[in-house]
Amino acid sequence: QVQLVESGGGLVQAGGSLTLSCAASGSTFGAMAWYRQAPGKQRELVASITRGARKNYADSVRGRFAISRDNVKNMVYLQMNSLKPEDTAVYLCNAVEVRTSVEYWGQGTQVTVSS
Repeated sequence: QVQLVESGGGLVQAGGSLTLSCAASGSTFGAMAWYRQAPGKQRELVASITRGARKNYADSVRGRFAISRDNVKNMVYLQMNSLKPEDTAVYLCNAVEVRTSVEYWGQGTQVTVSS
């Protein structure tokens, strides 16, 4: 059974840092990504990473966030620095199963950045 479980969200002051973790289990995964969704806004892609560690970032976070993965542990991380109130959102982990190309989602973790 495929399962993605996020952790690491919380409340942080503007300018601070947080690291999100996503534990994936139940299969082998190709590309993985972090999305976020704020109230009243569309879900947006924050960062993605291929199994070979090729990375892409949204313009709004490039230079501040860093995505990484551990293929042995089936983990993906999002290091968030210089956080802004605009970064406040539910952050969701996404992973593509290699065998089926089906996308799976975690339950989300709340990140709140105070001004």
